[in-house]
This record gives sequence, structure tokens and C-alpha cells, in this order.
Amino acid sequence: MIRVRGSVSELNSGKRIYKAPKSEAGKRSVAIPNSIMPIVVDHLRQFAEPGADGRVFVGAKGATPRRNHFNGLWHKACAEVGIKGLRFHDLRHTGNTLASYTDANTRELMVRLGQSSTRAALIYQHGSRKREREIADGVDAQIVDALKRRPRSNAEGPGRGKRPLAWAFCIQSGRRESNPRS
Repeated sequence: MIRVRGSVSELNSGKRIYKAPKSEAGKRSVAIPNSIMPIVVDHLRQFAEPGADGRVFVGAKGATPRRNHFNGLWHKACAEVGIKGLRFHDLRHTGNTLASYTDANTRELMVRLGQSSTRAALIYQHGSRKREREIADGVDAQIVDALKRRPRSNAEGPGRGKRPLAWAFCIQSGRRESNPRS
């Protein structure tokens, strides 16, 4: 778990201040995926201040890196691994989108990201082609299940009787009438 209790902000004047998160929801503990824990632990050993209250990002001289210097380091690291156009803040969007794919509900996602409003939480969720396919496959499974439960008569065949897709939606919605549009 990583505890989030505050951050260092850099003002336009260059002055840096320690401040609490924007809302109480921002003070939180976040579980880190096990697969990346070795990387996080290695980073904390090499680049962070020791102790539970130590800063996560500390420069070679012990100072918190300035925004423009950190951005330069970030872009250099991205270039070294062949990634173009990725902003550091984009990781927040990626993390929340991946978390949403686990079927976490909106409230759980809000807690994870320290959001106090659903509007703010939804900003950090994005769709993907992979997820769209998973959703279509889930809907397909429901249709197939409904068609398996559908009573069939020998008189029905292609073009006769109820159309299977319309019938499947009637079954799923609990409607039994002959016209699924009524």
C-alpha cells in the first residue's frame, strides 16, 4: 500500500510548497499491483527518502526535482524505451482505466484515485477496442443463453415465427409479448 497524504507543488514563481490533497478523499492508501512491486521497491531504495514519510521523488542532491527538470527526465526515459507523447499524468488515466476493467464500481474507482465527485472520476476512465470487444462478448453470452432457453416449435424456421434476436431481447428484458417493440 502507498499512503497519499500530500504533495509538493511548484508555484509559477518557482517556490515550492507542501500541501495536502485538494479534498479529504485525496488522503488515501492505494494498493499496488504485485507484478510491479519489485520495481516500486527498487525505486524507493534508489531514489526516495527513507521512512514512511519520505518523498518518493528526490534528486541526486536530495531536493525534490523541479517540474521542468522532472519533465525532461520523463521525456528522456520515454524516448529510451520508444514511447512518444506520453505525459507523466497520463499514467493516472491509464491506471484508472485498467482498474475500471476489473469491474470495480465507480465509488471504488473514486476512492482509489482520491476523487470526491463522480464527474472527476469519469474523466480518468477511457474506453478501448479490447474492452469494447469484451463488452460485446458479454452481451453475446447473454443472447446465446436466452436463445438456448427459448422454447422452439417445429413450425419455426428461417423467416417464420419470431425472429431469434428480437425474442432473445424479449427474454432478457422479461417481456413475453409477441411484438418486442410494444
